[in-house]
Amino acid sequence: MPDSDLNLLIALDALITEASVAGAARRLGLSASAMSRTLTRLRQATGDQLLVRAGRQMVLTPCAEGLRERARNVVHEARSVLRPSAPALALASLERDFIVRANDGFVEAFGAALISAVTAEAPLVRLRFAPKVERSPLPLREGSVDLEIGIAIEMGPEVRLQTLFRDRFVGAVREGHPLAALRRVSVERYAAFEHVSASPRGSISSPLDAALTERGLQRKVVAVVPSFPAALAVVRASDLVAMVPRSFLYGGSKQPQSRSANGIHVFELPLPTDPIIVSLMWHPRVELDPAHRWLRDKVRAVCAQRR
Repeated sequence: MPDSDLNLLIALDALITEASVAGAARRLGLSASAMSRTLTRLRQATGDQLLVRAGRQMVLTPCAEGLRERARNVVHEARSVLRPSAPALALASLERDFIVRANDGFVEAFGAALISAVTAEAPLVRLRFAPKVERSPLPLREGSVDLEIGIAIEMGPEVRLQTLFRDRFVGAVREGHPLAALRRVSVERYAAFEHVSASPRGSISSPLDAALTERGLQRKVVAVVPSFPAALAVVRASDLVAMVPRSFLYGGSKQPQSRSANGIHVFELPLPTDPIIVSLMWHPRVELDPAHRWLRDKVRAVCAQRR
């Protein structure tokens, strides 16, 4: 191929990853002088300096930062094409850790069933659930997370996603609360009680507040907690009202037997809210990985059975 030396792509990926000529040389098993000559060729090919000195360190140029994800994906795909066909997946002997980023509610609702389904076929596989500190595609891009489960907001165009199920908000109070005695909670009665809001970012507003304002009503939020399980813990020991996803209370059960769940009385909100679309997300680099594909199938099957 006279037009381009595609080996330069591997060198580019190493240089961008390491942000160091010496580090890239070690990664590729080359001498520092050979890697330095390769950097010169890359600068000529791209028309950019790629790595520049900043004090005692080398830093990536904006162009190199922009090429980071593209270079990584191209190298990964090229290696996949040239790799021998993968043997049949031997689940009984598969030994692997999968990191799944999901919130506490998903783990409470589906974690046990998913772990059981996975270990029944692959006893050496371990699931490591990681907390969702913030919504960001970076963990998937960098490979520090295998799967993400949640609401797909600003995940980037390259992230693959598939809808797992639709959830919705419901009201929650302790058993014995005055609202628990009502067959239907009116807007006025709902707004008359004090509320606890669940928000990892400390937000007070909820999807219902705009609709309440249109009717001249307003909730009084007296506490904000970082998660829905925390809100439910507060509700069990107080007269506060919480708004939580339905799956947090019924563990993914399709047909709950009662309006109570673990000491909590559940009621329909007096005003409609938009549905919660829970998605499964992964990076394209693992699209064809047989083990990863098997895990995705397991997640989808568990959610389908319990919805």
